[in-house]
Amino acid sequence: MSVSTGTRGETVPTVPPGNPAVDTADVAALLERGRALSTPVMRAAVDRLASPMDTVAAYHFGWIDAHGNPTEGDSGKAVRPALALISAEAAGAGPEVGIPGAVAVELVHNFSLLHDDLMDGDEQRRHRDTVWKVHGPAQAILVGDALFALANELLLELGTVEAGRATRRLTTATRKLIDGQAQDISYEHRERVTVEECLEMEGNKTGALLACAVSIGAVLGGADDRTADKLEEYGYHLGLAFQAVDDLLGIWGDPESTGKQTWSDLRQRKKSLPVVAALAAGGPASERLGELLAADAKSSDFDTFSEEEFATRAALIEEAGGREWTSQEARRQHAVAIEALHDVELPAHVRAQLTALADFVVVRKR
Repeated sequence: MSVSTGTRGETVPTVPPGNPAVDTADVAALLERGRALSTPVMRAAVDRLASPMDTVAAYHFGWIDAHGNPTEGDSGKAVRPALALISAEAAGAGPEVGIPGAVAVELVHNFSLLHDDLMDGDEQRRHRDTVWKVHGPAQAILVGDALFALANELLLELGTVEAGRATRRLTTATRKLIDGQAQDISYEHRERVTVEECLEMEGNKTGALLACAVSIGAVLGGADDRTADKLEEYGYHLGLAFQAVDDLLGIWGDPESTGKQTWSDLRQRKKSLPVVAALAAGGPASERLGELLAADAKSSDFDTFSEEEFATRAALIEEAGGREWTSQEARRQHAVAIEALHDVELPAHVRAQLTALADFVVVRKR
């Protein structure tokens, strides 16, 4: 993966050579369509919540500030809603058929973010204080739980056989997502995690919900299980590519773009792909990194580490090959995702849109 210099003097990921050119205008239009069609339904769902959960959720989604004033905050990239609408078109239905699925998946995604921020101690998301920081841990837990309940409620209210099938896929994906978060937390307390364990965890934590997003609209549109399963296969590997890029940004990303602290994943002792790959590589840099991380796990001063200490660890990860391996893994998972689409009949424009979104995930800078 080629690099450029960030604002701290470190390097940040840029477009990998050889990747397909991404038509950013087309991708932006798909993301905006997903956001525009899903947001009114999401707002109506949040309005069902009892006070103050409705206000807390509105803050989390960026609709209001901490004082309750309307704002045009960043509510995320809306990749999952965009995929759900395209998914409906994959089944020959209109994109509007996928809206309940798009909203349900996005509600589950944000349920996980609210809980993850609290469990990870993250104080910033999308350039603002996280919900637990502003409204307290109890509200972060309650609102997260409420969003999960709303997701299932919205689907089941459709009252169709297809809605029941879609709900089963969503609940299975949610269980896997929770499995992945549990694995992620447990790995923080282990000195060594294998690459295979890391990929399994990330497949659960990120791949499962993206897989659901790209099949749920098709299921609501009447697609058979084979078609939905193939779309899920695409989404699962797209999720692994997505997470690999996130892992790169979690160490080397520019805070101005990511909305998180410098070296955020290193601060949380996360066993992300670059770290795990570097530790498995062998050699002097890998051995030195292992020694430092083992000492970090026992250190009472870890929370006061300087920028230079985190920069040293990041440099060792790169020297051991963890950064390059993760870049290549993102591209490999991208290729596997695209290959899955070869086994399913799709309208030409749907295939092009799914390919463009996959390209965007791998080359995105934030």
